[in-house]
Amino acid sequence: MSIKPFAIPIKILPDDIDFMGHVNNSRYLNWVQDVVLQHWQKLAPAEEVASKAWVALKHEITYRRPAFLHDDVIAETVLEKIKGARSFYNTVIRRGEDVLAEVQSMWCCIDSETHRPARINQDVAERYFGLPRE
Repeated sequence: MSIKPFAIPIKILPDDIDFMGHVNNSRYLNWVQDVVLQHWQKLAPAEEVASKAWVALKHEITYRRPAFLHDDVIAETVLEKIKGARSFYNTVIRRGEDVLAEVQSMWCCIDSETHRPARINQDVAERYFGLPRE
């Protein structure tokens, strides 16, 4: 199984627009969070979704072009690897063929009850996310 991108449409709201007339940079991070969490919720088994939560550890974002109120925008993410409790995602925000932003992020999986780091089972990584065994 190959690693497949996962994408969601982004609706730009009037509150997303800053004083310069384009989407505020901080909104891009919300979009990254939305696509990463939806990726997990859609592909992971229900018992994993119920027992785990995610917290962001690091984002590195490169802004390429601004987004505007009525733009059709898509956030597309790829889970590059899972190492212990950490997951590494690459996300691209696009308007058509134009890349608006590129984001590399690291997330920590936590147990939803204890809030302590929780490893992702290798079988889950392979079977549901197509990641090779390390």
